Amino acid sequence: MSSEENSSSYENEENKKMRHSHTVNKDCGMMGGVYGMAFIGAVVYFIQHAESFWMGVLGFLKALVWPALLIYKLLEFLKM
Repeated sequence: MSSEENSSSYENEENKKMRHSHTVNKDCGMMGGVYGMAFIGAVVYFIQHAESFWMGVLGFLKALVWPALLIYKLLEFLKM
């Protein structure tokens, strides 16, 4: 094999890696959309009810973690 053939096969392997690195995981697309919409709704809710700028910042942080708190309370209620 010449060095030209080696470099072209190397470039082909690199192109395959590049194509595969940009693929989307289609297995969890629906839940990601649901979580995204819930996050946006929670941000809007918490910011609308904020009385100051820092309460709005706290509302944004609450919007990030409310699903975890919801699951925690649900499991606590079910005694699991």
